[in-house]
Amino acid sequence: MGKEQEFKQKILIADDSEMNRSILADMLESEYEIIEAENGVQAVAAIQEYGVELSLVLLDIVMPEMDGFGVLEVMNRCHWIDEIPVIMISSESGSFHVERAYQLGITDYISRPFDALIVHRRVVNTLVLYAKQKKLAALVMEQIDEKEKQSNLMIDILSHIVEFRNGESGLHVLHIRILTELLLKHLVQITDRYQFTREQISMISTASALHDIGKISIPGEILNKPGRLTKEEFEIMKTHTSIGAEMLEKLSFHQEEPLVKEAYAICRWHHERYDGKGYPDGIKGDDIPISAQIVALADVYDALTSERVYKKAFPHEEAIRMICNGECGTFNPLILKCLQDMADTLRDSLNSGDAGQTNEKELQDILEEKLNPGEASASERTLQLLEHERMKYSFYASMSEEIQFEYMVSPAMLTLSAWGADKLNLPEVVMDPIRDSRITDILKAEDIEKLGEIIRNSSPKDPVIRYDCLARIGGEHRWMRIVVRAMWSSDGEGTYTGVIGKAVDIHESRLQLEALEEMASHDTLTKLLNADYAGRQICRRLEEEPDGRYMLMLIDIDDIKTANDSRGRLFGDQVLVHAAEVLRQNKGDNDIVARVSGDEFLFFTRCDSDEETRADRLISALEGEYQGFKVSACVGTAAGEGKKTDYDRLFQEADKALMEAKKGGPGQHRTSRIC
Repeated sequence: MGKEQEFKQKILIADDSEMNRSILADMLESEYEIIEAENGVQAVAAIQEYGVELSLVLLDIVMPEMDGFGVLEVMNRCHWIDEIPVIMISSESGSFHVERAYQLGITDYISRPFDALIVHRRVVNTLVLYAKQKKLAALVMEQIDEKEKQSNLMIDILSHIVEFRNGESGLHVLHIRILTELLLKHLVQITDRYQFTREQISMISTASALHDIGKISIPGEILNKPGRLTKEEFEIMKTHTSIGAEMLEKLSFHQEEPLVKEAYAICRWHHERYDGKGYPDGIKGDDIPISAQIVALADVYDALTSERVYKKAFPHEEAIRMICNGECGTFNPLILKCLQDMADTLRDSLNSGDAGQTNEKELQDILEEKLNPGEASASERTLQLLEHERMKYSFYASMSEEIQFEYMVSPAMLTLSAWGADKLNLPEVVMDPIRDSRITDILKAEDIEKLGEIIRNSSPKDPVIRYDCLARIGGEHRWMRIVVRAMWSSDGEGTYTGVIGKAVDIHESRLQLEALEEMASHDTLTKLLNADYAGRQICRRLEEEPDGRYMLMLIDIDDIKTANDSRGRLFGDQVLVHAAEVLRQNKGDNDIVARVSGDEFLFFTRCDSDEETRADRLISALEGEYQGFKVSACVGTAAGEGKKTDYDRLFQEADKALMEAKKGGPGQHRTSRIC
């Protein structure tokens, strides 16, 4: 039993109620190791102590010393939320609390009283999905390492094939790759002129292996001639550049791949020279692709320092001197500087012998794998595991009823869960989705553009984005919450590679939230802002724009009591609605209009001209008849500079002015200025 306990996943239950902790522990302790905290401070201490050993946190909102939101804020600051999922469990089921909890990164929300089946199912789902995510990440990294290893092996194999006919050692292609990679890395360090990522440098280095592929077509007697070539023989030898490029150009597939394009450029132009005296096209300067320039220098250096059938090897120092003196053609000064700066490193890297020995061992391993076909290779095992994980991922995605997806930048590809694809009536894989009309039929172009902008402005330290928008699903527009995690390369370059995410239907809760917000901020009769909400808006305006001059008008509709007494309270309400509509029509884009109470309204505006003129215009607009009832209003105005006043003072002064105005009878206006 003790040994079994060691392997249980740890769950932290943070709740100030001992009874609640006990109920949850009873539900889960048979399968999980339970850790308890009775307040937010203890919860943070437990998370800090156990770290990633914690598989899940069940978190209450209302707790002493530090509440659940405080715990989530600490988890965000310390980036624990990225590794440890949180399920919020609370009786606080108001939309504000739920919304804030999700904004702070929780995975799920369960309301009390507890349902044992729901708690258990959601705990299991959360743990499985997080475990799957971590395992998939590890498997992908293993697959990437496997592919890189296979690429290096193919370079060795290719070197043997190409150089076999040339009567050389087979190390030439490997040397070119090493030299190209080292020179490119140094080039991007000494100049901003060339912006190569780590992936691009690796790709160009791999493409350099094909630089002499055209030599396959050159007769062996010319390739292996021990003496100097005749003019005619040299012309034949020179054709290996255009023949190699033509071989790549005639590939019936992968023509748009960057590797193929770079390999073409290197094959065709690695014998061009900076002064235009190379071949086959005689181009010069920066018209020669920088990848071909780098390979040209690497090719010359290795040819000088290696023994050939027609010459002995030159010492390293002599080869460097010859190249820099222009005895082997003209090269880009920047690349020559790289050669001089990296001279010792280049020699040590080629003489270490580690790369060749390692590849020979790996070649032997490949042969042994082929001789034992019953044993799956690491690559095959990885693919099998990935397929297994894909099946589990599809199952859990369909059970959760969320549209789960992954987007890759290169190649541009959107992958949907089976349930999500069926929900959206799309295939599971959509190539180049941003230009696909089926996607723009679902999401508006401005939403796609806005979401893309937010994602591109994210960072590896803050990669999670939430975005609410209307989506057209099944012919109906529904509010969806898109939650994505931007993915970044781990090579130190910080290159954005895509996103993983989900889209959740929040239509009903969004409508309820909007209705609640409307009720909380607006007057039910006139649909204008209520006094409390308007006051908060005005305070915010005065803080954000303290240098402006502002005017607050309190407007009292005259004789509403008469309207109520003579024609009924319903008619009096109609007069107030009419007055509210007049104020709304006279409101500017940045003005604030509200119903204060009863027959009194508030009008707040930034004023750049005479305040009395604006107030008089409002009085004139309100004056008239409504269904036979004469409408008029008294106005009290207070005006002052934002940095010298505040909302309470403006309101008090406007109220005093209104009382003075009402003493003068209907339709009067009084002003109180605040210096």
